This record gives sequence, structure tokens and C-alpha cells, in this order.
Amino acid sequence: MTLIQTTTTILICWVIFIIAWERISPYRKGLPFFREGFWVDLVWYTIIQSYFLKILIFAYIIPSLQNFIHWHGFAFFRSWTITEQVLFFLVTHDLYIYLFHRLQHASKLLWRTHEAHHSGKEVDFLAGSRSHIVEIIINQTIEFAPIIILGAHPEVIPIKALLDAMFGMFIHANVNVKFGKLKYFLNSPELHLWHHANYREVFHANFATKFSIWDYLFGTAYFPGHKPGNDRENWGLYYDYPKDYFLQHAFSVKRFDEKNLLKFKWFKWYYELRPNLIIGLSKLLGIKKNARVIHLVPEEFESEKISSRIVVDEGNGDVVNYTYKQQ
Repeated sequence: MTLIQTTTTILICWVIFIIAWERISPYRKGLPFFREGFWVDLVWYTIIQSYFLKILIFAYIIPSLQNFIHWHGFAFFRSWTITEQVLFFLVTHDLYIYLFHRLQHASKLLWRTHEAHHSGKEVDFLAGSRSHIVEIIINQTIEFAPIIILGAHPEVIPIKALLDAMFGMFIHANVNVKFGKLKYFLNSPELHLWHHANYREVFHANFATKFSIWDYLFGTAYFPGHKPGNDRENWGLYYDYPKDYFLQHAFSVKRFDEKNLLKFKWFKWYYELRPNLIIGLSKLLGIKKNARVIHLVPEEFESEKISSRIVVDEGNGDVVNYTYKQQ
């Protein structure tokens, strides 16, 4: 079995373990598995965006940097063992992430590249994948370029990537775990989930990813000893944020109100495309679901002048009522 096959197998087993852990011992009880934004995070951020950015970063950006600075490894660094190199990059990169993450919360410009990560109202193991394309390009270039340029063992990249993925899922996981005194050194959900809460106290706190010691050393740790709460307003952003992948990226460039865009036929068609596809797929596969109302316009945008919704039949999944009103 190759190293890539080994790391992939470990990652799959870790995902299964985390999912089971979330069901058995949840931090927030009642959080659904297919929560709001699940498919956007899985399909667009985890699969599609990760795939194309991997090609961009490793096939174009890093080779261009390497050719520009004409560095092709250092003998003294190559003499280190794989374990020593992995530990070195774990610590140094984690310190960088802490500092850059802190800067993102302090800068209005950089916040635009990070707010998507905080937009989820229901945080789980998959929520950590929701990161702006610019944020990923910056962070992963700074993470992996030194590994290649300094001439580290080839095995360091998949091992480091595996540890990143495992820890990223863990700190965002909806699991009720207490680290005790270990929380002063290693990050955990009890610290990082507070960072995703909608409270002023934590907007500039709990920036660490793997090693919470950075927060305690630099005075940014926040742990009140209780949970943020289970209401939607306790989590995510305090302002309305688009739920669509492309609209989330557009929102980082130009602020807009989704309800005002619905007056355009092309936008209305695009906005209703995903719900219509879901309904059509359900009918095609013969999936029977309980009756439910699908709000094509977010509920908080609905008013006497504008509303759009689909009612799906309880028995066969057929659309039994569709209403769209705009005055």
C-alpha cells in the first residue's frame, strides 16, 4: 500500500469515527447530519474547490515561486528525519496560521476572505471546509511551498495534509469533549466552537488551529466554562450572508441584498435551480419524504411583497403547491 493510499484510508476511517462521535456525544444536541449548507460544503468546498486549487497551487504557483527564487533544497534540512520535518512544519505553520487568522479578524479587507468560514449557523466536522478561495490559496501556498523549496522528504506533504484534515475536522466537530489541562496546549472543540459563536467576546479570541498554546501565550484565549447556547442567533455571523457558493464569493467583493436581486429573471432562475433539481431528483429516485416547505427566498427576506416557496407532498414527493409573489 502506498503512502497516499494509507493516508486516504486513515482519513476515511477518521471521518467515520467523527461522524459516529457526533451522533453519540454531541456538543449541540439536535443538530441534523444534513444540516443547512451541508451539500455546499461537501460538493463545492470539499470536493470541487479543493480539487482545482490543488492543481493551481502545486502545478503552477509553487513551481513558479521555486523557479523565481532558485532554491532547490538545503543539505542540512534534508538530513533531518521525516518525523523531525513534519514536527517542524506543524509548529511553524500553526504559528503562522494563528497570526494570519488573527490579522483576518483585525483587517476589514482580509475579513472578506474569512467571513465565509464563520457564516454557518450549524457547525460540525465538515464546516471547517468552508473557506474562501483566496484564503485557501494564501494559506496552502505558505504551508506547502516551504516544504518543497527547503527540500523536505516527499512523504512530508501527504502526512502534513492528513494531520491538517484530521485536526480541522476535529476542532469543528459537534462533539462534547473536555481536554482538562491539555486544553492549554492542544486545541479542541470546546475552545474552537466558541470561536464560531456569535459573541463579541470571541471575535478576537481562540485563533489557534492545532496548538492552543498560542492563544494562551498571546492572551487571546477565551473559555468561560459554559457553552454558547443552542439558538441560531448564538452562532455564525450577526449579519445576513448568502448560502450559495458563488454568491458567497461575490458577496466578499460587493455587498448586495439577495431579495433585491430576485427581480432579475436570470437570478430568480439561478436561485431556484438547486431546489428544483433536488425535487426533480427526489421524484426520479422515488424518494418519499415528509411534507415540507422549501423557501426559495430566505425566510428572513420574505414579506407581504415578496415570497417564494414550494410545498412537497408527504406521500410521493410531488410538488403540490408552488407560490411566488412579487409586488
